[in-house]
This record gives sequence, C-alpha cells and structure tokens, in this order.
Amino acid sequence: MDTARADDPLEVADRSARVIAERSGIAHHDIALVLGSGWGGAAAELGKAVSEIPAEEIPGFSAPAVAGHGGRITSIAVAGTERHALVLGARTHFYEDRGVRAVAHAVRTAAACGASTVVLTNGCGGLRPEWAPGTPVLISDHINLTGASPLEGATFVDLTDLYSTRLRALAREVDPSLDEGVYVQFRGPHYETPAEVQMARRMGGDLVGMSTALEAIAARHAGLEILGLSLVTNPAAGISPTPLSHEEVLEAGRDAAPRLATLLAAITRRILED
Repeated sequence: MDTARADDPLEVADRSARVIAERSGIAHHDIALVLGSGWGGAAAELGKAVSEIPAEEIPGFSAPAVAGHGGRITSIAVAGTERHALVLGARTHFYEDRGVRAVAHAVRTAAACGASTVVLTNGCGGLRPEWAPGTPVLISDHINLTGASPLEGATFVDLTDLYSTRLRALAREVDPSLDEGVYVQFRGPHYETPAEVQMARRMGGDLVGMSTALEAIAARHAGLEILGLSLVTNPAAGISPTPLSHEEVLEAGRDAAPRLATLLAAITRRILED
C-alpha cells in the first residue's frame, strides 16, 4: 500500500499489529517466521492456524508479486505450548520497487505484535559444490549488495552477531548436520552473472539471493533476535553449466518441502522452549 511510503514506518507497523490483534484475537505473538521459497509448509507443521488474513487487508502489506510466495498473515497456536507464532507469508522484495520501507514492514510488524524472535528463510543459489539442491543452511552473516538500507537518517545500529549465535546453536541441537554460510543479497530480479557469483565468493559469500539482508537489518533495529535459514535451490551461476530458472527454484522447494517443514517446526519449538 502507498501509505507505507508516506507515513512513519513504525507507526504503520503499529497499525498493522493492531489489525492483526483485532482480527486474530491474539494479543501477543511470541515468534515470527518469514517463509521464503520452499519453507511454506512449516506453518502446517507448527500447530493450529487460528487466523489467516489476506496480506492486502493489513496496512502496509501488499499481495505477493512472485509465484511460489504466500499472501497471508497467519497466527498459529504452536502445538505443545501456550505460545503463538506469526507466519508472514507476504514478503516484499526490493526488486519490486515498492521502496525499502515495504521490504522492512513485515519484520517491523512482527516486533509490534510482541515477537522477540524472527526466523528469516529464503531459497537461494549455493556457491559450495557440496551443497546439493535441497540443502538447508544456517546464515552466519550477510553481505548487502543492494546499495540500500531500511534505516533512515542518523540511525546507527550495531550488526555484530546479527544472525544470533545462540539461535544457531539451538538449531544445531535439533539438527547437528546443519552447515552455515554467509548470505549475499543482490538487488535482482535478474539472476547473478557468473562473474558476480565469483565476486561474491571472493568477498566471503557462500549463498546468493534477493532477500533477507535488508529485513535482518530492520529486525535488529526493531529489537528482534534473528535466525536465518537458506534453502539451496540451485547452484549459483557458473557453479553449474545448467542455466538458472525460477521454475527450478520452485521445483527444488517442492521436493524439499516436507523435510524443511519438519525441521523448521522443530527449530521453532526449540527456540520457544529455551
């Protein structure tokens, strides 16, 4: 919605949170999840959905512009707990040209809904040959190559341990085989060239994609503790001779979905237990 451009972004997030609370009947959400390509099935594994709201009916959100991404904000009663998770299936990508405020709106809304933790997920290209399509990877750090920031004015935020060491340790308690790597966000929507992939590798990157970094910065500013998880959907350009396609990304996500759903639901419950 255009209001996200004109109004103070934190005020818009507060309005969104009030709408979610009123329509869901849930006054406080404990954890939020932004579900990228391949991760959508985790919502059903978490517990019972008590509310599903079309994103465009909440201030600051829009209907999804990309195939494979959901378009609802869902409140879930997490099975086996008295906690509630807010599943944000309405990610706005920077390449949609709605402005960086729209990109950051979901995580700001999560904080306004009471969440203290956010789990950011994505589908991405892998730079390590040993990571086959379908491999989940913990994000240890990121490199932001969008040329943008969700922060405005003299807003200085420390990004040390942006992707929480504590939460990564909890995730590895659930699955000790989880590897980790540095995520590089490009602007998109085009895929990276082989030369850009090699640049990212030389800069210390292990994963390349078009989301997450800007959201993580906004989440840190909002006071959220952050866990990042990538699904390697394809080798990045130049790593494999096969041309890249969005259908390949969707197919890898579909193939890995059942395992990812179980993994992410278990990690979320472990975080809520801690």
